[in-house]
Amino acid sequence: MKNQIKTTKAYAKVNIFLKITGHKDGYHTLISRFIRINNLYDTISLVPQKCSSFTIEGCDGVPTESNTIYRAYRVLLEETKSNKLEQFFANHKVVVDKKIPSLAGLGGGSSDGASFMRLINNICHLDIPIDRLSYLGSLIGADLPFFIHNYSSANVSGFGEVVEPFDEESLEIEVFTPPIECNTAMVFQRFKKEFLADIDIDSFDGWQKLKSKDILNQIKDPLLLNDLYLSASKAYPDLVEYAREGWYFSGSGSSFFRVL
Repeated sequence: MKNQIKTTKAYAKVNIFLKITGHKDGYHTLISRFIRINNLYDTISLVPQKCSSFTIEGCDGVPTESNTIYRAYRVLLEETKSNKLEQFFANHKVVVDKKIPSLAGLGGGSSDGASFMRLINNICHLDIPIDRLSYLGSLIGADLPFFIHNYSSANVSGFGEVVEPFDEESLEIEVFTPPIECNTAMVFQRFKKEFLADIDIDSFDGWQKLKSKDILNQIKDPLLLNDLYLSASKAYPDLVEYAREGWYFSGSGSSFFRVL
């Protein structure tokens, strides 16, 4: 068992709706329906190899210190104060087979970090309860708690740390990602500057109680479903050229999706 490669899937997500509810302590608060995409995922592998330092392969162009997986490792190390982690990664490297496009509103980096945390918690017997693991993930990024809980559908609120499972049938989703990379911070900054003052919380009251298909059938306008679509389009005007009838915008972009 010691020398076997250990793997896990890190699934992508889309946001059926994403509504900004306010701004506090330098961050936006929101409410959103997250849906896991079962046919789009990165694969995280822990491969036996002697390593002089924490080693990640497959995330070209991302410095190790900025990588969500490395940041997750550091958080787990700080939480546990356990030398089991250091010993394990002195004898294993992390290999990522990337299939989820980066900077595309699909949560790829967050899913990688969250899936890594779940896997390491298990194989290194860290025994961190899932709610605590979710909190630790929230210290790294707003989307990690959803991926740590690993629900197929959930209402996510607050800064992303409140994750409530939503019971509905699994959806088959098709994703289209144009050749545009959307910087999440830039999209949120644009929203704060131009649109935050106009939010109307009453306009989406009750959406979290509706099934995802019903939401899409009732609210067909992608601009109404995702508050970040307009700010992303302002920051990246070419996005509009890729908009298609019947497709919706995920996260801060740049991906569009439809339910089949």
